[in-house]
Amino acid sequence: MWALFKKEIRTFLTSLIGYIVIAVYLVVTSLFLWVFPGSMNIMESEYSSLDAFFYMSPWVFLFLIPAITMRSFSEEQREGTLELLMTKPVTDLQIIFAKFLAGLTLVAISILPTFVYFWSVYALGAPVGNMDVGATWGSYVGLFLVAAVYVAIGLFASSFSKNQIVSFLLAALLCFVMLDGFQSLGTFDLFGSLDRFIIRAGMEYHYDGMSKGLIDSRDMIYFGVVTFGFVLLTRLRLQARNW
Repeated sequence: MWALFKKEIRTFLTSLIGYIVIAVYLVVTSLFLWVFPGSMNIMESEYSSLDAFFYMSPWVFLFLIPAITMRSFSEEQREGTLELLMTKPVTDLQIIFAKFLAGLTLVAISILPTFVYFWSVYALGAPVGNMDVGATWGSYVGLFLVAAVYVAIGLFASSFSKNQIVSFLLAALLCFVMLDGFQSLGTFDLFGSLDRFIIRAGMEYHYDGMSKGLIDSRDMIYFGVVTFGFVLLTRLRLQARNW
C-alpha cells in the first residue's frame, strides 16, 4: 500500500497537475482576500477574521479536487493497467486508500501555505492577536475534513468511466450536492419535519458548526462516515467490474 501511495505522490509531483492545483488555489484565494475589492477583501473588512477564506475554499476545492482525482482510476482503466494493479498482493481497499491518502496529502500541501493568511490577520489585528483563534483552527479542521470527502467522492467518480472529463464532471456534481444541495433542498420547506434532517445530511451544516470553533464529535463522525462511505462505494464499483 505504501509503495502505491509513494507512486501516486510522485505522479502528482512529477507532473504539472499537482503544481497547477496548488498554484491555482493559492492565487485565487490570495486575489479575493488581498487584492480584489469587495466583501471578501480582508483589508476592507472591519474585523480581523478569515471567514471569507473558509467560505471560499470549499467552493474552490469543489473544482480543484475533482481535477486531482479524475485520473485516479479513469487512466488506469483506459490504459488497461487496473487489472494488472488488482493482481498485485494488495486488497481493493488498500489500493483505494493509497490513492485517497495521496490525493489528501496534495490537498494538505495546498492548505499549508495559507497559514501565512492566519499569521497576517493575527498581526494586523488591533491590538495584535485580536481574532478568534479557536474558530480559525476549527475552520481549518473542518476544511480538511471537507477536502477528505471531496477526495473520496473524486475516487468514486473516477471509477465510473475511462473518460477523465466525465469523471471530473460527475465528481464536481456530487461534491456540490454534498456541500450545498441538501442545505438548499432543506430550506424550501417541502418535507415538513424532514427538512431539518435533510439539512443535517449535507456538509455545510457540519462545516459551519466547526467554523465557529465547536469541534463536535457528531460533526467528526459525520465526515468520517461520509468519507468512508464513498470509499466503500468505490470498492463496490471496482468489484462490479469483475462480475
